[in-house]
Amino acid sequence: MQLEAIETFLAIVETGGFHAAARQQGITQTTASARIRSLEAAVNNRLFERGAGGTRLTAFGQEFQPFAEEMISLWKIASSDLAERLSNRTALRIGAQLSIWDPLLVDLTIELERSFGKLLFALNFDHILNVSDAVMNHILDIALTHEEVSDPRVSCRELPPERLAYVETPGASEQEEPLFINLELGKEYQHYVESVTAQSERQSLFLGNCMMGLRYLLRRGGRGLFPQYVVDDHLERGRLQLVQGSEALSLPCYLLHRAEGPSDQQIADVISCLSAVRGRS
Repeated sequence: MQLEAIETFLAIVETGGFHAAARQQGITQTTASARIRSLEAAVNNRLFERGAGGTRLTAFGQEFQPFAEEMISLWKIASSDLAERLSNRTALRIGAQLSIWDPLLVDLTIELERSFGKLLFALNFDHILNVSDAVMNHILDIALTHEEVSDPRVSCRELPPERLAYVETPGASEQEEPLFINLELGKEYQHYVESVTAQSERQSLFLGNCMMGLRYLLRRGGRGLFPQYVVDDHLERGRLQLVQGSEALSLPCYLLHRAEGPSDQQIADVISCLSAVRGRS
């Protein structure tokens, strides 16, 4: 394992030099240099450039840094008193294919903790990731997706669909070309967008994150499709209004898990809490 080398790498990034990093870690500069050479050999790329101006990251080093930070963070969790802290609790790794369910995962985390004493790790990852592969490869225990999966290695349970409301900021309908926030949520979503948006709505902002899109809409003005539970409060307060004559879009929602993964009781607990959280929305 290269954990010591990664820690030294991050110390150099923090302190700005090999000598300062070695002093911080209580090792010799020779040891620090040897660790970096070993790490560079492992990743087959140079991490630092040294010159008259000091030590700075290479382009590869800049890309490598967030992965190094994540590896150290995960190792600290795994190597600490995790077993003791999780006694009588169940750790589940839950993710979602679409960013519209990120807020739902937060509420689900709280509901599971309150109802069953489960400590939930809701992973934050690139939503382009194939969640079916993530479940099969043990990256996730449970995943929410809008696409039905037929792989026999993965159990796919249909849940009530997600209701997306077509909303706008007050005054948007009076604009000649109102801005449309496009969350790019798949073919069914895009087909709906094409069927309801007027030909004059040429301005589109493509954002892959639901909450970023909503914040932009509220500050900039325009229209967009967002989960009902996300916009209800804004509708009540008058910050948003339904686009006149529009109907809600129902996106399918499926829960995936490995056949040999979480127990039936765990799955039942998650579905129960999901129903409770969505019912309050």
